[in-house]
Amino acid sequence: MSGIKAKRPKPKQVKVNKFAVLLELVKFEHSVFALPYAYIGALFGAAVVGAGYDPTSPTVPAYLKPPISDLLVPGPAGYRPGEGLDFLPSWTALLWITLVMVGARAFAFVLNRAIDKEIDARNPRTANRAVPAGLIKAWELWLFAVVMLAAYLFGVWQLAPIARWLSPIPLLAFLIYPYTKRFTPLCHYWLGLCLGLAPVGGWVAVGAPMSDPAPWVLGAAVVLWTAGFDIIYATQDVECDVRDGVHSMPADMGVRAALMQTRIAHVLTVVLLALGGWLAGAGWLWFAGVGVAAGLLAYENFIVSPDDLSRVNAAFFTVNGVIAVVGGTAAVLDRLL
Repeated sequence: MSGIKAKRPKPKQVKVNKFAVLLELVKFEHSVFALPYAYIGALFGAAVVGAGYDPTSPTVPAYLKPPISDLLVPGPAGYRPGEGLDFLPSWTALLWITLVMVGARAFAFVLNRAIDKEIDARNPRTANRAVPAGLIKAWELWLFAVVMLAAYLFGVWQLAPIARWLSPIPLLAFLIYPYTKRFTPLCHYWLGLCLGLAPVGGWVAVGAPMSDPAPWVLGAAVVLWTAGFDIIYATQDVECDVRDGVHSMPADMGVRAALMQTRIAHVLTVVLLALGGWLAGAGWLWFAGVGVAAGLLAYENFIVSPDDLSRVNAAFFTVNGVIAVVGGTAAVLDRLL
């Protein structure tokens, strides 16, 4: 018996739910930040398309021929002589816009997580993320990225033809973003640009003209809103960012100056949301929603201060999610009522 070696028990392998890992990796629940703004762009863009449409004319404008005609349905106001037809985005259009937004956002997150793998590994707050923790293999990550990219491109092809020509622009913005934090604290504003494309994308998706200033003003509002809350979020990583040479407003300028910048950005956000709605012909319900958003932004900036960063997550996740939903709901009610 002494010559027989005892077998060591094999280490117990932990089974990883790869689907759950991927959902956590791309923070799927954060889609609520940008998706409502794409719907807002589509809702107001459909109204602009209809303003120049006369159903009594024997000639149907080129921009209302298929596939655009599948993207719009008559709104509750119907035909208004001298004002065209009241249009709303069809359910089909909203479905494709959703697919495009979810696919684009997931693809962007994969790029960000892969490019920032080394930075995340050195930060205790992010070291447990799927990529630096090795919870997902490289081929699985990039296969998921390819699937999300394919979903994005497929969805784009179902929308207005101009969306196809513009589709590389968001992808390029997503690719550049992870590198910006390596050389400039303006990275927050580049992230804002990525999300700020949402109302413009929704606008052109239903065939509305790019020359109209309304979607660009709404997009600028989203840029500043996003940059502001991302600055708040970055206050968590000041020590690691300074140590590793990662640029952010809190790391480069100090927390107090960075949070003041957030307050200024959020004041301008409210102004631009109101101006964008006015340019798009929005009614009082939209402006009521902007008023609620202004109150929420004030609360967000109130609960975070240089002396108390304990509620950063509440400000970043909860309040901003509610703001996006409020904006989307206000646009829907404004167009329907």
